Amino acid sequence: MISLGHSPAPVPDDPVPHTVLARAGEGPWPRYRIVGLVHLGDGLVLAAFDGRETGQDVPDPTGLVQRRSLDGGRSWGPFEELRAADREGRQWYCDPSYLHDPASGRVFVFHTHAKDRGVWDAVAGTDDADRNVMGSAVGMSEDSGRSWQFRSVTAIVAPPKLLRTAFPTSGAGIVLRRGAHAGRLLQPYCGWFHSGDSGPRDRVGDSPTDGEVVRSFVLFSDDHGESWQRGAAVGEDMDETTIVELSDGSVLLNSRDHARGGHRRIAVSADGGESWEDRGIDPQFVDPGNNSQLASRWPDAPAGDPRARELLFTGAHDRFARIRGTLSASHDDGETWHEVLVFEPGPLDYSVVQALEDGAIGVLWEVEAREIRFARIEAEELPGA
Repeated sequence: MISLGHSPAPVPDDPVPHTVLARAGEGPWPRYRIVGLVHLGDGLVLAAFDGRETGQDVPDPTGLVQRRSLDGGRSWGPFEELRAADREGRQWYCDPSYLHDPASGRVFVFHTHAKDRGVWDAVAGTDDADRNVMGSAVGMSEDSGRSWQFRSVTAIVAPPKLLRTAFPTSGAGIVLRRGAHAGRLLQPYCGWFHSGDSGPRDRVGDSPTDGEVVRSFVLFSDDHGESWQRGAAVGEDMDETTIVELSDGSVLLNSRDHARGGHRRIAVSADGGESWEDRGIDPQFVDPGNNSQLASRWPDAPAGDPRARELLFTGAHDRFARIRGTLSASHDDGETWHEVLVFEPGPLDYSVVQALEDGAIGVLWEVEAREIRFARIEAEELPGA
């Protein structure tokens, strides 16, 4: 494998031309973080993010908002309420990840449901009424995200005998289009699993992170989101995770390193996310411990089409700091990667990349809880992608 560092893309003075979708101090919330993006076809794009009272993670007040584009990200409508915070009842929602099922037309948005505790001190349990449990939910829309029906998936995601808590990785899930599991929906998660004989810690006052290992897994559905199952967990120190379908229908998983060793971890599934082959650290991916995004360059390309092997990746290309937001591409199912361009030369937190129509791509990213930025990048502006 080659290193992305061998031929780095030039670092520009300014970000690529972009639209600011949210700015601190403007709109319905004081701060904004954590991004999700989906292209529904015919130019319809949804962008979601946390609205935050303080900029800090839950249990600080947080709700979900979205904006809508009808022309492939060239222009955007006003803020829409995705899932409102319940301030009186102190019910908070964060970490949006969209998933579009083209067969049914449904759109899903996975997200975290918190009350009095966040990921670091939540206790084990599946009762969403327990204020010390950090739960997980999914919304389903059959009208392109204009209205939503929400339900809990906490019991599926976080059985107390296995893990203390888990949350969906923000960004975007995928639908498999090739192979034996074509049509399957997958949403990536990370969880804090019990290690050895530590057992579940479900009492207030326990030290929640003692004897735990952070691992990745997916929820999957074979019935267009009517029901969901949890796949096997993989790895150690596999934190927030992104996934993509390869040309043969297998799934590549690419995870933030919880130990923050300066690179990312990968795994591959040959059975649609039900089990994984852990491939450890991939030195091609320089990363400071940040959420990133994998995506198919041509998601509808059939198996055997060379375009089915083309992948995209966005992330912060630095071992120690969340800076230098970089778009990288692979033409061989993720075996090797090269940098295409630097879309954000300065601070970069979470990012999402998705294929749009006519070979264009959309990149959504956050800058220090100050701004949420979106760029539509045309095919001719993507040399070597």
